[in-house]
Formats: sequence, structure tokens, C-alpha cells
Amino acid sequence: MGICVRQGRELIESTRPFVAESRARSWWAVVSTTALLAVAAVVLWRPFFWPLRLLVSVATGLLIVRQFVLFHDYMHGALLRGSKAARVILYPSAIFTMTPPRVWRETHNYHHAHTAQLVGSSIGSFATMTTQQWQEATPAQRLRYKLIRHPLTVLSAYFTIFMFDMCVMSFLRSPKKRWDSAVALAFNWGMSAFLWIRFGFATFAFVYFVPLAVACAVGAYLFYAQHNFEGLVIQKREAWCYDRAALHSSSYMELGPLMNYFTANIGYHHVHHLNPCIPYYRLPEAMAKVPELQNPSRVRLTPAIVAGSFQLKLWDSQLGRMVGYPQAEPRGVRAASFD
Repeated sequence: MGICVRQGRELIESTRPFVAESRARSWWAVVSTTALLAVAAVVLWRPFFWPLRLLVSVATGLLIVRQFVLFHDYMHGALLRGSKAARVILYPSAIFTMTPPRVWRETHNYHHAHTAQLVGSSIGSFATMTTQQWQEATPAQRLRYKLIRHPLTVLSAYFTIFMFDMCVMSFLRSPKKRWDSAVALAFNWGMSAFLWIRFGFATFAFVYFVPLAVACAVGAYLFYAQHNFEGLVIQKREAWCYDRAALHSSSYMELGPLMNYFTANIGYHHVHHLNPCIPYYRLPEAMAKVPELQNPSRVRLTPAIVAGSFQLKLWDSQLGRMVGYPQAEPRGVRAASFD
């Protein structure tokens, strides 16, 4: 980690020049991505050699990731702020990906305002326990925690994180306030049933389920890795500092040009957390021109790093780093293992 010369408000102010967006460039991103998704749906609708169809289906899932990040930027006011036309395009895409705008805005804004705090860490993010909390937890609490952070939970995020948590549970917690969670759920179930019954399983799978399942899994892992990595710093709530959380509790994911396109530069996550009003296409520029942003914790999408990120389970406050689960349980306590 490099030493920040500027801190706090001064550092945030240094990023303000990059907030200015090009409306033309923003519109091109939204329109071109939406058009590519439409073309992909038309192509996938017709049956052809299934391995190639599967490949196109996976690529469509990555396009959905890009569309979601554009929605994410719009919700931050970084992209097409105040545009009703953009809302008409991006809100339905959020319903499609089971990220209802009301619950997303509430939980994601909380996440930005409380990054890497242990209290409330489960709101808008993956829950984080300390080693002390783990020792004091009941077997049921440990089991739930293990399930939340299990690789299969991330891989099956279509069902676990998006359908169940973002839609079912959010609606049950507050039906009147989060009615769009029910809308997203009804749309997903209705579309699934319609495509499967009317056009058959293959059409449902290649046109709808596989792209969405890929998008949900990729999006869930990106979010997991952005806040669960070697070098992560978690602060006590009373000593929490916004800019320190952005720079030391959010990673920079080094991706090539193709994946940066599909993820709309969300890998520049430490820059985004310092100033979420920067449009996605200006994040690399901000990192290149602000010295304090140039030495973040770096992660990659390599098998070893992906596997390693899932081994980081608990925050050890004495060591000041993330560690795995204890090898031996305290006497008299046996927790179910999902490792």
C-alpha cells in the first residue's frame, strides 16, 4: 500500500474533475449495449449447433453484466443523471436481472456509506465475522454464515442472492415499500414459465436462463472479490474513515480490455468507492492521474486467486487481516462444515 499524501475531503476533491460526463458517450454505451442484447436474443432464438449456441449464451450473460453496471452508474448519478429516457431503458433491465431499483438503492447506498464496517456488514454486501464473533456464534449462526460465503452460493447467485435475497426476502421484509421486488420475481417466474411451456426447454435455457445465470454468478463474484481479498482492511466503526475504506477496503481487479468492456470498468472499484459519481469510462483516467489511487490491492481472475479469495472467511483483528475458518472447533461445539 502506498502512503496517501492527500486524505479525506482533499482527496475526494481531487477526483471531482472526472465526474463530468460526456452525454453522447453515456448514451452510446446504453444504446449500443441494449442493441447488442437485442441482437443476441434474436440470434439465440433460432436453434443451431448447441456448443456454439451455449457460447453465445454465455457472452450474452456478460453483456447483461455490462448493462447492469450501466444501471448501477445511473443509480449513482454518474451516468445520464436525471434522464427519464435512460430510466425507461435501465429500470426494466434491473427488473430483468432481479435487482429491483428500490431495494438496490437502499442497500447499495448503505454499503457505500459503511464499507468494511463489521456492524451491518451484511446489508448490501457479504456478511463478515471476526474470529471472536465466530468463537461466540452458535452452530446455527455458523452454518448460516458458511452458507452465505460458500462458493456454491456465489455460483448459484441467480437463485440464492438475486431471486431469494434481493426479491423474495426483501419483499417479505417490507411489502409496501419494496413492491418492485415482487414485480421482478413475478416477471422472472412468468417469463420462465412462458418460454419453457410455449417454446420448449432449449429456448428457455439458451435465450433466458443461461445468460441470466451467468450474469448473476459473474456479478456476485465480482462483488465478493472487490471486498474480500488479501490486504483488505476492516475498521472499527468508531474509527471508520470513508476515504481509507475506499482505498484499502475495495480492490482493483486487473482485467484485459475485453473483460473491462463487459464489466464496464467496475474492476476499478477503489476509484468508484472514493467517488461513485465518476462515470465508468473515466475511472481509468482518474486512477492514472490521481497518485493516491495508483497503489491499491490488486486481484485477478486467475484460478489461484479466485480459489484463494474463497479461503478468506473471518477478520482477525489481532493479525489485522482476513483468515480462514479455525481448523479445530472449540470444545463442546461442532459446526456443520460446508468447506
